[in-house]
Amino acid sequence: MSQSPAPNPQGGINNGKPANGAAPGAAGTPNRPANGAAGGASTPTNRPAQASGSDLNRIVMEYLHKKGYFQTESMLRFESSRAPAPAQPVGSQYTGGQNAANVAPGATPPPPAPPGAPQVAIGTNNAGQMQQVPIPKPPVAKSIHDDTTAIRKGYVMLRNWTEASLDFYQPELRRALYPIFVHCYLDIIAKGQASEARDFFATYSGDHAVLHGHDLQKLSGISLPDHIPSNELAQKFRSSKYRLNISRTVFDLLFYFLQEHDSTGGAIILRIVNQYIDAQVSSGRPNRFDSEGAVHSSEGLPDTAHGSQVDSFNQAEVKLGKLPYEASFEKEVEHSLREIDKGNADGGNSLEAEFASMKSDQDTAPNREMLPLPPHTSVDIAAEIQAVMDSRAKIKVGPVQAAMPSVCMYTFHNTHDGLNCLDFSSDATLIAGGFSDSFVKVWSLNGSRLKSVVKGDAATTSKRLVGHAGPVYGVSFSPDQRYLLSASADKTVMLWSMDTYTALVCYKGHNEPVWDVAFSPHGHYFATASHDQTARLWSCDHIYPLRIFAGHMSDVDCVIFHPNGTYVFTGSSDRTVRMWDVAKGSSVRVFIGHTAAINCLAVSPDGRWLASAGEDHVIILWEIGSGRRLKIMRGHGKASIYSLAFSREGTVLVSAGADQSIRVWDVKKSTVESGPEPENLTVERAPEAVSSAKGAEASKKREIVATPDHMAVYHTKSSPVYKVQFTSRNLCLAGGAFNG
Repeated sequence: MSQSPAPNPQGGINNGKPANGAAPGAAGTPNRPANGAAGGASTPTNRPAQASGSDLNRIVMEYLHKKGYFQTESMLRFESSRAPAPAQPVGSQYTGGQNAANVAPGATPPPPAPPGAPQVAIGTNNAGQMQQVPIPKPPVAKSIHDDTTAIRKGYVMLRNWTEASLDFYQPELRRALYPIFVHCYLDIIAKGQASEARDFFATYSGDHAVLHGHDLQKLSGISLPDHIPSNELAQKFRSSKYRLNISRTVFDLLFYFLQEHDSTGGAIILRIVNQYIDAQVSSGRPNRFDSEGAVHSSEGLPDTAHGSQVDSFNQAEVKLGKLPYEASFEKEVEHSLREIDKGNADGGNSLEAEFASMKSDQDTAPNREMLPLPPHTSVDIAAEIQAVMDSRAKIKVGPVQAAMPSVCMYTFHNTHDGLNCLDFSSDATLIAGGFSDSFVKVWSLNGSRLKSVVKGDAATTSKRLVGHAGPVYGVSFSPDQRYLLSASADKTVMLWSMDTYTALVCYKGHNEPVWDVAFSPHGHYFATASHDQTARLWSCDHIYPLRIFAGHMSDVDCVIFHPNGTYVFTGSSDRTVRMWDVAKGSSVRVFIGHTAAINCLAVSPDGRWLASAGEDHVIILWEIGSGRRLKIMRGHGKASIYSLAFSREGTVLVSAGADQSIRVWDVKKSTVESGPEPENLTVERAPEAVSSAKGAEASKKREIVATPDHMAVYHTKSSPVYKVQFTSRNLCLAGGAFNG
């Protein structure tokens, strides 16, 4: 039977085994006591070891994190990351008698160390003699704020978190990224890392180029620490706090995220926010439609109009009036209209008077020489006379009229999800569709057969145009209906003849798939939008582009001409719309406010207003002259919007999208040009809440809150609407593919 070990006086368990070869019964001293005292109570080898300092820190930090004391935890984590000062070694300097107990009997103690000598420790050599061993100096701890890699890592971490956040919070978080980016860039330069600073600036400055391009251009010239005090803008960033309007919800999310990731760069960003940003925190939740887009006038650096950079850019002069007629052409049209009026004594408005009302004010009209066009022919004169007659005979639609626009819907069956785009001819006799199977198909809308001038080609109600090597994403008829353009994923645009229904020209120039194509209102010119982040201007008689419009940061998804033909509008996945001068090839307006990619654009017939819509489910109305947003129209719920069209008077806007509906909007309501209230209609008007699932199961119906300018809604039967377009007499045409 074994005997239990006796308890140790110091609380340990003595197992009876001598330590370090000591005689039985002697007090074991396996390790020298930390205080240098000789002898003392025994410390058995099987005594539980005390927790190290790192283990204690880990336990305490786990406890603080569990209890939610995040700030205390971050402070402890930061303090523990600093290397502590080394403890005084045992006998590091012999001072006579102080460490006498450490000297073995009969041994000669070392002499006192002279002042300034390196620290030494007392040990023994292989012969058992005492000697001094130099102690190497511990490495100096490098602060995390001195590490340029950590600065970049912290910004990238915050940027990635912002892009992964909910769409509702992203606009405010993106605005907060700009001053943080600037100070991270200046911090890296201040530490003398010029090459790393240039790489950081080149990689991430594009995120802020739209709103702050002018400032970034000033900061891009800084490469040395000595440049910072001499750069006026950099000095303002360093000496003043950047005002930032932010909601309480977003501020708390940002603060807690930085605290939680303080050891991986969050502490650096938190220091920048505390030192250089004046956060004006407002109560409540953010409104993404108010916060997205141009910086608010109250934001930015003190004594600077930081938020007005986009506004100042949008102050460039633009001519939005109608392109003047050539003098000879105008005289011939007036003479022809006068002859027609003589034979019509109905007492109505004369065609000559109607033509005079269609002319633009000379003060707002662009110079005729800005847009070179081919000489006019008799065909052009006949087309202009017909346009005047249609203008006089058109149905007047608007919010104060007693009838909504009439909509003629064309539904395509058995497309097998292959129909990508649609376009109507201006005389409403033809419709063209682009398919994923790399072909274009043209149908007759008036029932007549399509006859080709080519002998042996049978007349049919539809024609298939084959020539592309990839899906067709855009089609556009010329104003005279004689030609059709198609844009494809094969990076080309093709011009087709509607006389022979064959390809005439293949235009190559884009480096990536072409998403959209649009003819100029005057013909001859057309514009394209591509995945290569550019839009291009072409003329039908040249196989190379005349202008390359570069400036978007992502895909250019849609393109449209201004009614006078001298400007081009492009919508992009970078959430901006740009207006380009055809003559100069430069951007003259940028419209910022969308929160997702832009699918479609429309310009009012008078050329003053622009409507844009896309993946963020809203329609934004802009004033082109000032570049300012007039209002936001909501009613499509969570569905993407595919097409927009203004009525001939410009008072009514029609939209269509993936929610299988066509919606009518009062353009001027809730603007400075609001007119009289609409009359009561006999048809059902759209209330404040409009059903978005008409015809679906009752249990799945959801009510969508529409803005007050929503006038009416027309639902289709399981058919997303790809295209809406007004004819010259104000009949609305619509087309889509059956999805049932």
